[in-house]
Amino acid sequence: MEAVSASKMRRAQAQVEATRPYAAKAWEVLTFLARLRQSQADLQPLLQDRTINTICLVLITADRGLAGGLNSAIINTAWRQIRQWEDEGKKVSLVTVGRKGRDWMARFGVPMRATFANIGDRPTSEFLEGIKKATGADINSVAPIARVIIDDFTEGHCDAVYLAYTEFGNVLRQTPTVRQILPIRPGAPTAPMAPDYIFEPDAQTVLNMVTYNITELQILQSLYESIASEHAARMVAMRGATDAANDLISDLTLSYNKARQEKITKELIDIAAGANALA
Repeated sequence: MEAVSASKMRRAQAQVEATRPYAAKAWEVLTFLARLRQSQADLQPLLQDRTINTICLVLITADRGLAGGLNSAIINTAWRQIRQWEDEGKKVSLVTVGRKGRDWMARFGVPMRATFANIGDRPTSEFLEGIKKATGADINSVAPIARVIIDDFTEGHCDAVYLAYTEFGNVLRQTPTVRQILPIRPGAPTAPMAPDYIFEPDAQTVLNMVTYNITELQILQSLYESIASEHAARMVAMRGATDAANDLISDLTLSYNKARQEKITKELIDIAAGANALA
């Protein structure tokens, strides 16, 4: 299992490092566009900043265990955040991705809007669905997850959407993270940009499409981070389990040899004592 996880972790690490800059820059562009069109925010549902009374939390965990403290860390972080929101008088509902988070939250009765499992190691966004049709590859899309939370937000079932996932740092460091993705809050750009643009067909149509697609991309990037973290944590956990098993075998072998030597010594003493008695 350590060797399998090491192989998968290398692919997942390459995947997350390749997509992370694009996801970060796309989010930066989107928050800047939100600032440009802030005067028309009421026309774009994902930009509407309203009083937060209900919160939707997308909890991303693994489908399997044997990954050390990975699942318990993100679940405990999400649970503490839920308790904090509830203490503030807010209602919380969950969208779970992964069986571990779903099973744990179900035992404690947290309301769930939707659950997803068996996403796989190579999820994709709606942009890449053409690849599946063209190649016949088994690609799992995050579009259903994005559609659930965006519909809930636009229809007023929740006033804010947060992602809870494990951010991949390196093989030994994975950080539980909770961050808000909806509503999209205006942000300042890192470089100067033109104050306005010419859009085709019109600014609102373009912004509608861009906000949906980049929101979907943020969910996809969170899945990539969690997948890489899972394989890294499982590789380390299995290496620790192997070392512990080898240490246990060494300890048991030493105890067995000591007991065997003690038995042989006692038998030799008995034989010598019997020979002296006959003499």
